[in-house]
Amino acid sequence: MRTDLPTKPCALCARVITWRKKWERSWEQVKYCSDACRRAARSNDPQLVERALEQAMLALLASGTDSICPSQAARHVRPDDWRTWMDATHQAARRLVARGAIEITQAGRVVDPMLAKGPIRLRLPR
Repeated sequence: MRTDLPTKPCALCARVITWRKKWERSWEQVKYCSDACRRAARSNDPQLVERALEQAMLALLASGTDSICPSQAARHVRPDDWRTWMDATHQAARRLVARGAIEITQAGRVVDPMLAKGPIRLRLPR
């Protein structure tokens, strides 16, 4: 892969999108890495959005960030109406905790997702 080409993250899953010649005139409008990400971002199907939220959380954490706010994943998946999807975002985070993929923290300490009140952060297990 050439390293001199421009790149940017997919707005949904945060995968790296590398510039292509066919996007020469529309590079600024390219937001998604695939048709599946584009469909999920436009869909109001809760299952597609929840799956996209899980993928976004894992991708954001895999990018080297120590921890993220759940709203960051919601903003990636649904930038225009992310607030309405915050309950689904918290549910997706709880599913990932149940699978052992992430931890939910408050004040730097791991908390039980069912007992957490107030602001939370998500991180990969340590």
